Amino acid sequence: MYLKLAAIALLWWVAYSNLLPLTQWLAFDVFGLARGSQLGDSVAFFIYDVPKILLLLSGMIFAISIVRTFFSPERTRALLGGKRQGVGNVLAASLGIVTPFCSCSAVPLFIGFVESGIPLGVTFSFLIAAPTINEVAVILLYSMFGWRVAALYIASGLTIAIIAGILIGALRLERHVEDFVWQMQRSGEAEAERLPWTERVERATESVREIVGKVWLYVVVGIAVGAGIHGYVPESALAGIMGKQAWWPVPVAVLLGVHCTRTRRAWCR
Repeated sequence: MYLKLAAIALLWWVAYSNLLPLTQWLAFDVFGLARGSQLGDSVAFFIYDVPKILLLLSGMIFAISIVRTFFSPERTRALLGGKRQGVGNVLAASLGIVTPFCSCSAVPLFIGFVESGIPLGVTFSFLIAAPTINEVAVILLYSMFGWRVAALYIASGLTIAIIAGILIGALRLERHVEDFVWQMQRSGEAEAERLPWTERVERATESVREIVGKVWLYVVVGIAVGAGIHGYVPESALAGIMGKQAWWPVPVAVLLGVHCTRTRRAWCR
């Protein structure tokens, strides 16, 4: 199994490392497009970015899914149990990045965490970070804008989750939690989920197949639009429409993100 994983990783790296020369060979030698032309730049952009982003998605989702197999809900509750405000909020928000829980899991997770005696503020730090920081978004941001933008996205999500959890803990909102939650019997100390590596790999492979199978068409269409913009639309035109003087792009993007998050909940079922 380990040799198979190493071989797959090596093949992935070879394919990713040779994308640029392969792209140039296809666009300019096989298709005969002129270097520096609008059509040539657009086609080269498309041929390069489609496999690049799909490879990054597949590789990172596989790796993250392997990590996620070590964090069952019981294991996560055990790790967060007994942590104080501050340290607990940081740990909870950090665990929220790698654990496999989305906004659809908020209610059962909330009940389970409170049932286990985890402070309310720490619970909310986890529940805010888990759906907010999305690994697919991290991969796309890294591939399209570089590590600085991806790191800023992660840092912003963590900061919001930590501060919100600390504020909720400081406000002592436990009185607003329904009585039936407190009356539930607390679960005992949870043991880590023990899985053979073959099953971990199967779960990771299934995650790659499911996620990439759902988003690949949107990735291709988005890159096609970007390729057309890259080759045919001057930078000054985009700067004039969505530049620093325009106030509306950010709130519109936020509203679109809220809508997409709500409609995406069906994926988690």
